[in-house]
Amino acid sequence: MEKKYKVIIGILAAVAAILLGVLIYVLVQKNTMKQDISGLTIDKTTLTQQMTQLQSDYANLSSTNDTINTQLQVEREKVAQLIQKVNSTKATDQTRLMRYERELGTLRSIMKGYIKQIDSLNTLNVSLKKETAQAKQEAQESNTKYNDLKTTTDELGKQVEKGSVVKGRGLAIVGLNGNGKETNRSSRVQKLKSCLNLVENSIAKTGPMTVYIRVKGPDGILMTNGGQQVFTAGGEQMIYSASREIDYEGSEIEVCIYFNPEGAKFTKGVYTVDAYTNRGLLGTAQIYLK
Repeated sequence: MEKKYKVIIGILAAVAAILLGVLIYVLVQKNTMKQDISGLTIDKTTLTQQMTQLQSDYANLSSTNDTINTQLQVEREKVAQLIQKVNSTKATDQTRLMRYERELGTLRSIMKGYIKQIDSLNTLNVSLKKETAQAKQEAQESNTKYNDLKTTTDELGKQVEKGSVVKGRGLAIVGLNGNGKETNRSSRVQKLKSCLNLVENSIAKTGPMTVYIRVKGPDGILMTNGGQQVFTAGGEQMIYSASREIDYEGSEIEVCIYFNPEGAKFTKGVYTVDAYTNRGLLGTAQIYLK
């Protein structure tokens, strides 16, 4: 009987030893988990400072693009609302603070995307400004050449007697949209309007007279309505873009001619218009379409 008790006591001691080991293991694991959780604790003050910095970064972002500016304003509102949420949350509410920290990371990533877009737009704007400056310079050079030619023509005109050739002056060209309003944006222009005055000439031949225009695009190629319409000026045959017949009675008269190319679109650049009668060139004008 005594031997039986010794066996039972031995078994109980072994069980107690096992339970003690399990208890020690549980205590160690619990302490480890506490240490891990303490390492994940989010400091509310630090989180607030990070959000305030992000708010400042968003405030300093701006663009020349209205759509991006609208989207930035939406993101600024999100940051402001997130700051309010953090301020109203207790420092011990780690679950919410962790969620707000993740939202902060998302807003940071979104901001980086906008920074890339704005940088790309700025680079594009610089390139467009260079192209515009170059086009303006080319237009000025062409205008200077035209003015030099006009000055030479005027000087020669003073040296000869008034002839019977009808001359033109004040040739100007504008772009018109679908509503007939003036515009210099190539995407909106549907046709070009060229106007000039035929000057008074008391000894010129009166009656029907046709005025022709030749329109050249930014690439220097003559623009037409599809067919090759030919006229003769000063003994030379040329293709014209559009024409208009008027009744010239010797007095000064304004003539306007519209050019609406079928199926063609106007692109950015400098357009040149030359006006003629069968006797020769009346004038030259240019327009720059953005």
